Amino acid sequence: MLYYIGTLLTQYFGPARLLQSYTVLIVLSLYTGFLIVRYAMPHFYDYMPHDRGREFTVNAEAAKGKPTGAGVFFITVFVLLSAIFVPLDWFKCCVLVLTWLMMLTGYLDDRSVSSWGEYRKALLDLVISVSASVLMALYLRSLDAEGKLYFWLPFLTHKIVISPWLFVLISTIMLWASVNTTNCTDGVDGLSSTLVLIALLTVGVVFYFILGHVDIAAYLLVPHFKQGAGWAVMSFCMAGVLMGYLWHNAFPSKCLMGDAGSRALGFYIGLCVMLSGNPFMIFATSTIIFINGGMGLLKVFLKRFFHINFFSTIRFPLHDHMRVNHGWSPTQVLIKFMMLQLLITLAVVGILFKVR
Repeated sequence: MLYYIGTLLTQYFGPARLLQSYTVLIVLSLYTGFLIVRYAMPHFYDYMPHDRGREFTVNAEAAKGKPTGAGVFFITVFVLLSAIFVPLDWFKCCVLVLTWLMMLTGYLDDRSVSSWGEYRKALLDLVISVSASVLMALYLRSLDAEGKLYFWLPFLTHKIVISPWLFVLISTIMLWASVNTTNCTDGVDGLSSTLVLIALLTVGVVFYFILGHVDIAAYLLVPHFKQGAGWAVMSFCMAGVLMGYLWHNAFPSKCLMGDAGSRALGFYIGLCVMLSGNPFMIFATSTIIFINGGMGLLKVFLKRFFHINFFSTIRFPLHDHMRVNHGWSPTQVLIKFMMLQLLITLAVVGILFKVR
């Protein structure tokens, strides 16, 4: 909204042109999101459901009774601020709606007396993920002069054409995995939100400084994503509201994001990875999230459907194993996992963009 208002006002008031600067919009969305959630969210605690003891919490008794489902607040703030600060097109509007719906499915589960169950949530994930993948394929094809879909991959200097059905399949798997692994990682105060914050800042920087910049993208031999700056504004907006939540979720936490927050965050990260045109970007954003939560999902899947006992001596999510078997405190889990993800992020980004 502000971007288009700036376009109209510039002819009457010169400084209004700043509203057309993506840098200005990034700063405004980041700080506004942080300040609103930081100061306003505690006033909504009484309206949130309260935790009844989460399955993957390090200390379930400590979490019990705290306001949960806080994602309903900060994701809603993100959607509203994006409408103000992000130059929207039809697909960005669809993403905001789908992200909010993913949040809503988690929130309704958070407030439900009995859990919705794995299969019901998996079906909802599938419907939203397929919808997002189909719309994303249409969007990316509309941005290409030849109407094709491409991936750019590590160690290759040229783009690879990919058929729409394969893109939708890969995207659906990516979104589903990102949603569920992020959800499983939400079990230590500040852990999931800190790791997702690293992911958001990573995709924001990649969209704005690399893929969205014609000269830098050409120098690094990667496709220019002309909508990259707009997606960077949206990613930094999400980072801002997440920082505001993390202010209250830092150990010892005063509120919990619940499925409402973790599912929406995982969905958005998976979508940004696919928009980047390189599925391997997920290792730069979410390696620790995938190891921490994803290996547990794989372990359950293999045991339930194929009777294969996989990693029988390791507890999952991995943060629970480190606490119980190695005596790590919640703060140690957070700091060490964060450091590992930062090291992996720097290494993967370097490999993806320089080894070509």
